[in-house]
Formats: sequence, structure tokens, C-alpha cells
Amino acid sequence: MSDRKTVPLSWQPSCTPATARRRAQMLTAARDFFAARGVLEVETPMLGLSAVSDPNIDSVHALLELDRGRHRYLHTSPEYRMKRLLCAGYPDIYSICKVFRDGEAGKRHQPEFTMAEWYRKGFGLQDMIRDSCDFITQMLDAQWLPGVVESISYRQAFIRHAGLDPLQADCSALAVTVDADNRLQAAMGDHRDDWLDLVMSRRIAPALAKDRLTVIHHYPASQAMLARICPDDATVADRFEIFLGDVELANGYVELVDADVQWQRWQSDQESRRRKARALLPLDEALIQALRSGMPPCAGVAVGFDRLLMINEQCDDIARVQTFAFERSQGA
Repeated sequence: MSDRKTVPLSWQPSCTPATARRRAQMLTAARDFFAARGVLEVETPMLGLSAVSDPNIDSVHALLELDRGRHRYLHTSPEYRMKRLLCAGYPDIYSICKVFRDGEAGKRHQPEFTMAEWYRKGFGLQDMIRDSCDFITQMLDAQWLPGVVESISYRQAFIRHAGLDPLQADCSALAVTVDADNRLQAAMGDHRDDWLDLVMSRRIAPALAKDRLTVIHHYPASQAMLARICPDDATVADRFEIFLGDVELANGYVELVDADVQWQRWQSDQESRRRKARALLPLDEALIQALRSGMPPCAGVAVGFDRLLMINEQCDDIARVQTFAFERSQGA
């Protein structure tokens, strides 16, 4: 008999009725926002045969006996199927749904969380930034946003807050910026985009204003897996993120509509997975077929709904704004 100690599971919800009521009010406000703009709500399957290729995102696996035990994957975002809807002639669309990501559990991450995602046809980068800021502003209590929105390029943010040019700096310079020791350098290796992400989380985000939204736009082209390369500058992508202080709230971009380029980028992702000894996952060939049929020029964004609720509730733990937080196995 094992002598491993077990911790009894609690049947109690992790958030209060008042917080659940606030969530319901915000969901109503979100749907009102989209209804006023003529954006159609859609539902897409959470379970599919393919997964995202991004080496930094872990998909949750599921096995279905009715399909001879073949692996399926819970979606990390409704993006791929929403794009297939756009290719099929749907108008502007949005989804508010549960999404799943393995390997993430902490104060701001849960394996299961709520995402609001939408797509607007004919929108450019600035159009989508304005739309996203309008949504977030409508969701948050006015007292948390007394300052005006600040917009700054990715390059400007690094120069201002880290003292280096992210388009030029090598891995050694980036390692110095975050005071990386030998162990961290060995673990990170020469994966430059991983170093850029680390500088962003350790140096850039903590320096952002806490009383206003900050839009960081035009990320490096190497971080544009699903975004269009900027027509005016091939070194960057038409991608943006929105922060309140160091809390990332939104990630959006003008969409890549070229099927061949998308497939090439996915293959590059798979090669990166090989180098990092990560499992290779099946790619969504249905999306490639959809893109070949033609997707209208558009922009899209995903917003972490639970994080908006955390701000309104002035809560520093995402588990406390979810009715039932992630339950670990006994003894884990």
C-alpha cells in the first residue's frame, strides 16, 4: 500500500456568487458590444483531429474509443474553425468559449479558461486595435482605466525599457538583459524568439503603465505564425498585443490568407519542435484547403475573458474568478 499523502478534493466552488454574477453581467455586455456592431456569434467544436503547431503551446489530448482510440485535441483557440467559416462566406463573427492549454497553471493561467475571439472583414491593423481597445474599455470598470491608451511599437518598447534593438540583438545580448545564468542559457540555447519572449515578460511588461491600456504593435516577422507580414516593412508583422500593466489581455493581427505561406510556416514550427525534442502534432489541413478556396482580407483578435474579470474584481488569482478551478489529482 502506498504511503503517499493525499489531499482531499474540496467540493466547494472557487469563486463567490457575487463574482459569478459579475461574470454573467460582463458576458451580457460583451454580446451587446458585438450585437451593436452586427457581429454574428458562432460556436465551433472544442474537439478536433488537429492541433496548433506553435512550439510554445501545449495541446490537451483526448482519446475516443468510438474512433478506435485515435488521438484528438481540445482546441487552444477557436481560430482555425472560425477562419474556415470566413472562407465559407460567413460575415464578421465572434465566439466566447472555453479553450484548453496544457502546461499552464498559476496565478494568471489555468488549463481551461474563457476566451473571446472575433474577426472583422476589411479591417487593417489600426482598425482592429481600436476595436479591441473599445471592447476592453467596455468590459472594464472606468476606475481601472483613468489614463488614455498608449500605443508603441515592439521595437520602441524594447529600446525604451530594455535598452536594445530586438530586431538586431543576438541571444547573448538578450541573455545579459535578463541577467541569465549559465543554467538558463543552456536551457534556452539559441532560440532567439524564446529569448525575446523572456525579455518581454521580465523587462518590458513590468515597466508598462498600470493605469492605462498599452498597445504594443508590429512584432518581429519571426513571431508572425498566423499574421500578415507588414506590407511597408518585411522585418515585422501586422500583429499587436494589449496590456494593462504587465497583464496581457489581447493578441491580434491582420490575418495571413496565403495557404502556401501558412503551410510553410507550420513546417517551420514542426522543425522547431524537432529541435526542442517536442512531439510533432497533426496539422489542420482542412484550414489550408479553406485558405486555398479564398479567405477575405480581415483581422482578428483573442481576449482573455477571465483576466478582464480579474481586473474588475481586483483579484490576483485566476482561480478565484472561475466557478471551479483546475483540480489536481490527489497526491499530485
